[in-house]
Amino acid sequence: MTERKCILSGDRADPETLIRLAVSPEGQVLPDIRAKAPGRGAWIGVPRAELEQALDKGKLKGALSRSFKTGDLQIPDTLPDLIEDGLRKALLDRLGLEARASMVLTGSEKIDVACRQGKVQLLLHASDAAADGNRKLDQALRVGQEAEGTELAGIVLPVDRNALSMAMGRDNVVHIAVTDSRAASRLRAAIGRLESYLGCATGAPVHGEHDSADAQGV
Repeated sequence: MTERKCILSGDRADPETLIRLAVSPEGQVLPDIRAKAPGRGAWIGVPRAELEQALDKGKLKGALSRSFKTGDLQIPDTLPDLIEDGLRKALLDRLGLEARASMVLTGSEKIDVACRQGKVQLLLHASDAAADGNRKLDQALRVGQEAEGTELAGIVLPVDRNALSMAMGRDNVVHIAVTDSRAASRLRAAIGRLESYLGCATGAPVHGEHDSADAQGV
C-alpha cells in the first residue's frame, strides 16, 4: 500500500498507522478513522499532545488549508477528542468482532490454562485490572511461550473493564486472550494506533518482540 505523508511532521508511513482527516459536506474537518470517506483526505501521525499544540498555534489550520487547497474550513476545538474517541471505538469494535468469531478467551482460569499450553497469541488486560492478576497471567504466558526470565507480558489497554464488557457482550471482562494469530495482528494494529496517538505505547515486549535473544516467540 502506498505510504502517506503526515501534514504536520512531514514523515511518511503506512496509512494504517496514520489518521485520516476528511471534510464534511458542511466544511467541517472530522476524523475518518476507517479512511473510507469520499473526496480528498489529509493524514496525521503525531501524538495527541502535538496535535493540540498545532491546533492552538494555527499550524494545523495552515497544513489543512494547503492539503485541501482551501482556507474555508471549520476545525472543531474538540478534534483531538473526536480522534481519540474514534480510535477507541475502532479498537472496541475490533474486539467485539473477534469475540463473535470465537477468536478470544475471557475468564482468568481459562486464560491461564491456554497461556500455559502455548495457545495464546496475544494477552490483554483492562486498564483497571488488578496488578496481581496481571502478573499471574503474564507469568503463565511466559511459561507457555518458553520465555521465562524475559519481560514478555500482556498489554494493558487504555480501556477499562466496563468498556471491554460492553464491546464484547460479556460480563466483567478484565483479561482477554487472543488465540488466533491473524486476529492478534489485527488487534495489535488497532491498539498501536490508539497508544501512539495517546503517547502511551506499551513498553513491555509482546509476542515477536522479546527483549532477549534466548526468548522464543510464536
